[in-house]
Amino acid sequence: MTLLETRQDNDLLWVTLNDPERANALSPALIGELIGLYSRPLRTEGVRAVILNGAGRNFSAGADLEHLRSLRDAGPEENRRDSHRLRELFESVLRQEALTIALVHGACVAGGCGLATAHDFVVAADDARFLYSEVRIGFVAALVATYLPLRLRGSDIRELLLNPQFVDARKALEIGLVNRLCPAVDLVAEGTALAAQVLETGSSESIARTKRLLLDVMGRPLGEALHEAAEVNAAARATDDCKHGIATFLETKKPPRWR
Repeated sequence: MTLLETRQDNDLLWVTLNDPERANALSPALIGELIGLYSRPLRTEGVRAVILNGAGRNFSAGADLEHLRSLRDAGPEENRRDSHRLRELFESVLRQEALTIALVHGACVAGGCGLATAHDFVVAADDARFLYSEVRIGFVAALVATYLPLRLRGSDIRELLLNPQFVDARKALEIGLVNRLCPAVDLVAEGTALAAQVLETGSSESIARTKRLLLDVMGRPLGEALHEAAEVNAAARATDDCKHGIATFLETKKPPRWR
């Protein structure tokens, strides 16, 4: 990989978008590297959490300008391939079974905003600014619209996508676009502490199954959703983690320490 830097620290995988001269724009090359990383079965590699940040002044400025120029004359099939490549990116993040955390500073725009908010948690520096800018240039933020309901109420989604203005970090926290807010100098420490808290108190197997369930039941009719949930509930009881959790609680009256 040339546009991503990775470093594994025990059960944490640190990933850095490393194209600061172009504000970590989502070029086809960077998208390919991200898909390759997030599509891996990271839990089998000993990774319990992925923490993504961006090098330079901004997290990500969205689409690569040179790539946008090339799309002006693209035909239907080329546009379809490009769109499905973006779908593959967001889906690889959403379906990654390890915990995922995005650390956002500076500008977080369009596809870059979609990348960040596809993570389980978003920790924002106090200088972070978020913008889904697609309608400004005649695009549709179609892909992010499918999973923003996991974060936001409908009126806020409409405001973000139909009236695209920069949202500062405090407003993003208020509406639920981000989960934590901290001074920029504390961003890495805050992300590390959040990962430690979740991984200490939660089973990685349970986290993975819960993440999958949240995606699979979203938007389904109530009866179908409840049926799927009951199946997941039953299957979870047979896992080693559930058996260990129950046994530990019965013996000590406390849940296990999972990390």
